[in-house]
Amino acid sequence: MKDPREVIIRPVITEHSYDLMENNTYTFEVAKDSNKVEIAQAIEAIFNVKVVKVNTLNVKPKPKRVRYHMGKTRTWKKAMVTLKEGDTIEIFSA
Repeated sequence: MKDPREVIIRPVITEHSYDLMENNTYTFEVAKDSNKVEIAQAIEAIFNVKVVKVNTLNVKPKPKRVRYHMGKTRTWKKAMVTLKEGDTIEIFSA
C-alpha cells in the first residue's frame, strides 16, 4: 500500500468545494495513478474519519498563451470524498 501522504496531494479550495462541504463532501487533488479504494484509505488514515463514497475525475488541460507561445496547463486528478454523517475535516473549518 502507498503512503497516504503520497496519495493525497492537497485540498482544493474553491467556491464550489465550499458549497459541497454543506453536504459533507470534501475535494482533494490526488495522485493520478491512485484509485478510489486507495483514496478512501488515505483519507481515513490522515484525518481519522469514515469515508462513505469517493468520486474521481481527471481534470483536462486548458490552452494558455504567453505572448507568442501556446501551451497548456497541467492535467491532474480530483477526488470528491463524502464522509459519514457527523464527521468533519478540521483543515476546512478554519
